[in-house]
Amino acid sequence: MRSVPGDPASAPCDADPHRLPRTVEPTAYRLVLTPDLGAARFSGSVEIDVIVHDQTDRVVLHAAELEIAAAMVTPPAGDPMRATVTLDAEGERAVLHLPAPLAKGDATVSISFEGELNDKLRGFYRSTFTDEHGRTRTIATTQLEATNARRTFPCWDEPDRKATFEITLVIDEQLAAFSNSPIVSDEAASVDGAAKRRVRFGPTMKMSPYLVAFVVGPLEATDPVDAGGVPIRVVHTPGKAHLTSFAVDVARHALEFFTEYFGIPYPGEKLDLVAIPDFAHGAMENLGCVTFRETALLVDPAAASRVELERIADVVHHEVAHMWFGDLVTMGWWEGIWLNEAFATFMEVLATDHYRPGWERWTSFGLERDAAMAVDGLHTTRPIEYPVGSPEEADGMFDVLTYAKGASVLRMLEQYLGADVFCAGVRRYLEAHAYGNTKTADLWKALEEASGMPIREIADTWILQGGHPLVRAEGAVLSQEPFSYLPEPRDAGSSIGSRWLVPVLVRPLDDRPVRRLLLSEGTATLEVEPRATGGLLVNAGGWGVYRVAYGAAQRTALASRLETLGALERFNLFSDTWALALAGRGELGDLLELASCLGEEGEPAVYHVVASALRLCDRVAGDEDRPLVQAAARTLLGPRAATLGWERTEGEGERIPTLRALLLGVLGTTGATADVRSEAARRFDAQKGGGAIDADIETAVLDVVADQCRDGDYEAVLDRYRHPANPQDERRHLMALGSFPDVETCMSTYELAISDVRRQDGPFLVNVLLGNRVGGPAVWERVKSQWRVLLDRFPDVTHDRMVAAVRTLCADPALAADVRAFLTEHPLAVGTRTVAQTLEQLEVNVRFAQRMREHGHLAKTLSRVARD
Repeated sequence: MRSVPGDPASAPCDADPHRLPRTVEPTAYRLVLTPDLGAARFSGSVEIDVIVHDQTDRVVLHAAELEIAAAMVTPPAGDPMRATVTLDAEGERAVLHLPAPLAKGDATVSISFEGELNDKLRGFYRSTFTDEHGRTRTIATTQLEATNARRTFPCWDEPDRKATFEITLVIDEQLAAFSNSPIVSDEAASVDGAAKRRVRFGPTMKMSPYLVAFVVGPLEATDPVDAGGVPIRVVHTPGKAHLTSFAVDVARHALEFFTEYFGIPYPGEKLDLVAIPDFAHGAMENLGCVTFRETALLVDPAAASRVELERIADVVHHEVAHMWFGDLVTMGWWEGIWLNEAFATFMEVLATDHYRPGWERWTSFGLERDAAMAVDGLHTTRPIEYPVGSPEEADGMFDVLTYAKGASVLRMLEQYLGADVFCAGVRRYLEAHAYGNTKTADLWKALEEASGMPIREIADTWILQGGHPLVRAEGAVLSQEPFSYLPEPRDAGSSIGSRWLVPVLVRPLDDRPVRRLLLSEGTATLEVEPRATGGLLVNAGGWGVYRVAYGAAQRTALASRLETLGALERFNLFSDTWALALAGRGELGDLLELASCLGEEGEPAVYHVVASALRLCDRVAGDEDRPLVQAAARTLLGPRAATLGWERTEGEGERIPTLRALLLGVLGTTGATADVRSEAARRFDAQKGGGAIDADIETAVLDVVADQCRDGDYEAVLDRYRHPANPQDERRHLMALGSFPDVETCMSTYELAISDVRRQDGPFLVNVLLGNRVGGPAVWERVKSQWRVLLDRFPDVTHDRMVAAVRTLCADPALAADVRAFLTEHPLAVGTRTVAQTLEQLEVNVRFAQRMREHGHLAKTLSRVARD
């Protein structure tokens, strides 16, 4: 074979250089793979039934990082034609040149090939674990989304080239194998004299290539549990069966819930949930063979925090929702990935809220929506649906705007239309497009048919432009304007839109009915005056994806009646007030004044806003002002923490342990509260002696202990990371290693992150280190000097997350300028826009720091808290 970069024969017929020609298209794959785990190689062959739409003398398909040994094309009537293969490495294509034209009609393409079981956590790759005897064992597994099927076998690697897939794996006798469909035969085989097994799986439904999956290794599976005729299993490494029951229970709930909600049976024949030791993402929705990080699937409920259990429930619900919304019905191209991911995120929250109502999942989702809006208020934001061409651009779409903002817009529409009407529209959409591909307009059409309302006109203002509005409430007059944290840049322009069709719900505080209006151009005047009703709450229910700015009198009225607001409504009031302060459109004192009214508030998300503001104040404060930050933390958070104490009490709400952990963590670090620090140290020492720390507060205890930098504590945390009780225990202690505020310790942890820590976790530990107030600047210098080392070691889809915490390096303007210059001069292949957003967030924080320092503004504001 020869590589010919830029070979004109490999160019697509279409104008889009990232799309394959439509001349030949697949209908069915028969794939045989033989992985050699010891040699980290695989060989394979594939037969692809195709339809030839127009006579052609070449077949163009995707292939990347593969060695093609031979290719044949067989027409239905005629002799097989041996093809000459040209590889286009840059375009990731293989072109099969034929000796004679291939007529219109059916044909079969046959290709034999080889490849490497790579360590990049994409395509067909290897993962390792240590067994009970201390031996390193290897697994071969797949991650094909977005465009990595082409690294595993030659194929038409585009989401709208759906086909059926029949997988056969030739494996060592002692190994197990799993794929999308059930096993239909398992026979003895021989390869070069070695005893093997030939495991054949049944054909899948018609689906996109990125949903193909196969896993081979020394793995075990739980006994199947039936859910409406669908067998559910959890696949895991040996010795972890005791960590599977919670995931099985959630999966059973997911199948029952979604089958009823969508009104369509589960489209697969079985559901395997596979825990992979090395996995770059959280999970992957391969039909019938869903792959997960171990921390996202395996758990001991008795030793996990509520947040950790909620995370697993979310991820399992998310992936199972994809079986319908993503697998059965799939976006036509990657600009529509939000249709998959936003809807699966919406459904995950809906299903988890149904699974455990006491977790109040829609309230905690407010934090995720707020994180998306924090990005969406930047000029470097993007529309939810955005043009995508290259594979790198496709990978870059998996961000907070696709997932959280997209899901927030769907929730806003659901609440505006009514849940039953929205569900009816979704059912119409799935029934109309089952086994096919869609565009966003197809969903709006189905919702319009179900509701009789102009959904597309409303939704396009949220999907096709970036940003979100700020709704100003001045007396009875509402108006909208684009919200942004910074003034519009003169040179680069802005991706923030100008006007939205805003579904607004307004609730008078005197219990009068909620008012509905669609705010468009200009202003809208309400029929009631705030003074006549005791005040007005804009964004009643809290589902709107917009900020609200109240006048001082209305904000004071709301602060005096916080107990009459719902939890999400209170969160929005605090979140919007903080966003305005961070943008320089309001005052920090406005948020702290609200915080002084919290009393016996029980919602963690509300306190999360206050904690975030105090932490940023701590980052920008000089040594002379830091005691004021500490005092403010103790004043605002201490009384509530004192009423909660350290121990659970009978009858307390399911979210109270999360609140307890948040308060204790902030008080023991930002607040430097002596009794909290000493009690955390006592509990940590007791654990070293064989005691246990309540899982709900263990992360807080570790943070507080790390902040004290006592002799021997780092070594104890490191030892627990290396000898964990379960996956959650391992991750808690790994991340705690990055929290010790000491430069030398941070550098030791950095070396650990780039050597001993799994590639899936290393970039997140580096990110924690960059956010370390004391060690962050030194770690940044090391990151710069080893930039290429980091990019080569860690999966490319994690590079942008590795540097997310540089936005906190805002206290020193010179350091912030250095960060901007370096990351601008060293662009990433994947996540370029996300890095630009991180740099803009850094600028937002730098400007906040400057305002706080001007005329001693921070000290004056915090001093008022202490006086009050």
